Amino acid sequence: MTGPRETLVGITDVVKHFAGGGNVLKREKRKVHAVNGVTLAIRQGESFCLVGESGCGKSTLARTVIGLNAPTAGTITYRGQRIDDLTPKAMAPYRRRMQMVFQNPYASLNPRMTVQTILEEPIRFHFPRLSRAEVKAKVEEVMLSVGNDPHWGSRYPHEFSGGQRQRISIARALMVDPEFVVADEPISALDVSIQAQVLNVMMDARDQRDLTYLFITHDLSVVEHFGSRVGVMYLGTVCELAETKALFANPRHPYTQILLAAIPRLDASGFRHTRLAGEVPTAMDLPSGCVFHPRCPHANARCKAEIPALKDQPDGTAIACHGIEEGRI
Repeated sequence: MTGPRETLVGITDVVKHFAGGGNVLKREKRKVHAVNGVTLAIRQGESFCLVGESGCGKSTLARTVIGLNAPTAGTITYRGQRIDDLTPKAMAPYRRRMQMVFQNPYASLNPRMTVQTILEEPIRFHFPRLSRAEVKAKVEEVMLSVGNDPHWGSRYPHEFSGGQRQRISIARALMVDPEFVVADEPISALDVSIQAQVLNVMMDARDQRDLTYLFITHDLSVVEHFGSRVGVMYLGTVCELAETKALFANPRHPYTQILLAAIPRLDASGFRHTRLAGEVPTAMDLPSGCVFHPRCPHANARCKAEIPALKDQPDGTAIACHGIEEGRI
């Protein structure tokens, strides 16, 4: 990929809250603040990775972008066209352009359908005028492109391993020739020995079809191998945004630094590991100010009172941190 690419998916001040458990005595209605004012621009042709601890809002944001969740506030655009407020009928053309690969290949494929039916279903829905022979040829072409045997079509999902199922899931997403694919932890349920195979299939598909990925993961080693840019999330907010090489070479935000330091690395001094102090606060009761301040070694009074904005830095990254803004870090 050479030169700057246009923004394919724009996410502006997106908020997503869910109704939480109430207090029986006080009849108090509480909310789960899953995503809190996220703004991102995903460029055409890139693999944008979203990382963070479990429960930080990565998957919720992904599902909101793809249209499975309606945002509580904010806007989502596709090639400059707002799509979060469209009717189901008006959204239909975007459903073809935007596809999703889910985390668990054991749950995302219909066990009552053969592989052939699973793959034919989306193309018959979006391209009803295609002949039977054209649909069959398309299924064979896509199956081969992801390393699957076209003769698997008569078999059922339970007859395959996890890695084979996930390749079938990827094939299903590619059947309608999408431009944008959301991959929500697509390899976390797989054995380590086959994770690289599935990643390579996704990378080959990106290069051959000029796909754009929003890749959700908590595995930083995958990010380093797969991603072109990275957004680091904590408790529903983006705290750092950078090119992948720049992030791993020089992490700036205290949370990003601790995440990278926590990766086990074998060097001259052996394994190094850094633990985060404290526990992740609940999304139903967010800390005041910077949500990371209860666990941050650099927090001061301003961090506890004022929410930091995600600001562009001279090196091209964007960071939400009062300490960096003030030159303390």
